Amino acid sequence: MNFHSFNLHEDVVTGIESMGYNTPTPIQQQAIPLILEQKDLIACAQTGTGKTAAYLLPLIDRISHANASHTSTLILVPTRELAKQIDEQVEGLGYFAPVSSIAIYGGNKGGEWDQQKTALTSGADIIIATPGRLMSHMALGYVKLDQLNYLVLDEADKMLDMGFMDDILKIVRQLPTNRQTLLFSATMPKKIRDLAQQILNKPEEINLAVSKPAEKIDQRMYLTFDNQKLPLLEYILRQLEVQNMIIFTSRKSNVAQIVRSLRKMGFEAEGIQSDMTQDEREAALRDFKNKKYQVLVGTDILSRGIDIDNLSHVLNFDMPQDAEDYVHRVGRTARAASTGMAITFVNENDMYRVRRVEQLIEREIPKLTLPEDFGPGPVYDPNKRGAVRHREGSRPAAGNRNRPNDRNKNRNNRPKGPRPEQATVPAETSPVAAIPQGNAENKPKKRRNNRNRNNRGPKGNATPQAAPTE
Repeated sequence: MNFHSFNLHEDVVTGIESMGYNTPTPIQQQAIPLILEQKDLIACAQTGTGKTAAYLLPLIDRISHANASHTSTLILVPTRELAKQIDEQVEGLGYFAPVSSIAIYGGNKGGEWDQQKTALTSGADIIIATPGRLMSHMALGYVKLDQLNYLVLDEADKMLDMGFMDDILKIVRQLPTNRQTLLFSATMPKKIRDLAQQILNKPEEINLAVSKPAEKIDQRMYLTFDNQKLPLLEYILRQLEVQNMIIFTSRKSNVAQIVRSLRKMGFEAEGIQSDMTQDEREAALRDFKNKKYQVLVGTDILSRGIDIDNLSHVLNFDMPQDAEDYVHRVGRTARAASTGMAITFVNENDMYRVRRVEQLIEREIPKLTLPEDFGPGPVYDPNKRGAVRHREGSRPAAGNRNRPNDRNKNRNNRPKGPRPEQATVPAETSPVAAIPQGNAENKPKKRRNNRNRNNRGPKGNATPQAAPTE
């Protein structure tokens, strides 16, 4: 099958060929005919399968035939990065077709607000918008979507995770009921089903490889203590043929620290996180795409809607909070027909998350041993959850440890002072300072405050105790 099989407008086919697309992907093969038949659709497909083009191509085709003077299509997306990317794809796929589009998102300058207002009032063919920003425009009364023909919700699961459900429903209530609605999502939880029942009319359904990374991704994991992560990252960058790499971290406070460490190692790196302005984020992403930097460090804002051609490596500096986020992170590589590698660092506190990921993707991920000169890492235990008191090398020798029963029998004979498990764990040396990954060190302090409660002065003169940092 090729794109000529869909009987698309010749201007659309020319745009497809100019972008180098030859054969439709499975989601495109199934979705395009249904959309051309004007049926509502709920489609679930993993990231990187071409689902954006799966709805853009038939919609551009319909717009090319209609020559309407009003906004005919609204595409709602969770992030400004995805809005810009879809706008760029409309420009490419519809380059030879009479189609106009604009991206509506926050975080930009006042002049762009006026440009957005002009597009919303004059009627661009396709509006790609984040729900919050569109609601801000709609609140001023000049947004006219009463003649809308097509509504698309892209990355619907992410929008709901970000709390956009109410905004989506408010927007939908102001749209014509006689419209075609398309819902695309990488996962299909119950909340997506509930939303689909409210806004779709007898939808067709496509379900392809739900929540599974592409088979061409070489997935591997390292079990590592936090203070081994940066040296291990340096080792990987020097030993593997890393053309370009995205590093994901779950905390934005880690982004700048990782970037600084990489630069000290001699690698060109830049970071993206939500505190940056839109111009700064766009510049960093553009420079990375143009090969100015070898490594881009970011949070999960990079895991959705960011399409990097031929990305060779993805590295999870820490395990993501949700198994679905793992799929989206590693899905940045091995897109389309390419291959790629996804590496994940797993510390002793996050091992239980590994089992969740493996259950979701229905495969076991190889756990690699650390290089010889790194020393041992934590022992893999998928049932372990939370902080451990000792690390390898800081425990008492096996022959000197008492069994639990012996410890109970000799409780009255042991010397006074802190119990062994409360003793301060010696700091492990590392060529690079470790990035803190948890608050386990605060827990013993909290217990000491409780034990000394009876030693405080009278109630009214008690010295205030600072709350432990969370």
